[in-house]
Order: sequence, then C-alpha cells, then structure tokens
Amino acid sequence: MIFDNYQIATEILAASIRHPRHVVDAAMIGADVATLPPTFSEAVAAPAHRSRLEQFLADWNKLAARAKAAV
Repeated sequence: MIFDNYQIATEILAASIRHPRHVVDAAMIGADVATLPPTFSEAVAAPAHRSRLEQFLADWNKLAARAKAAV
C-alpha cells in the first residue's frame, strides 16, 4: 500500500458499507475500520450468525497459531 511505502502513519476508513461482501472487500484491501448501518450489526448479532461467527473465529485462531508455529 502506498502509505506503507512512504511510512505515512494513517488508518483507512471504509464508509457506507451496505452489504456483508463489502466488509470482506474492505478488509482484503487493508481497511482498518468500517462504518456499518445499525441494521447490519443487528443482523450479525442474530443467534444463528453468532454461532457461525464463533466457529469462524475459533478456526481462524487455530490457523493463525499454526502459521506462527511454522515461522
């Protein structure tokens, strides 16, 4: 990223997120923070999503631990 190339201290804000895919896209391009409408966070907090999110985070943490161990 250009900010890294020139050692510019900044954070990237992804604004006007309207779809879950936009969150993924923003994260993949390096956004540090995103603004989300209240309805989006309510949908993510639904019980069905919560268990999937917990499983994803558990899997992610295992993967991160394996990557650290490999270094």
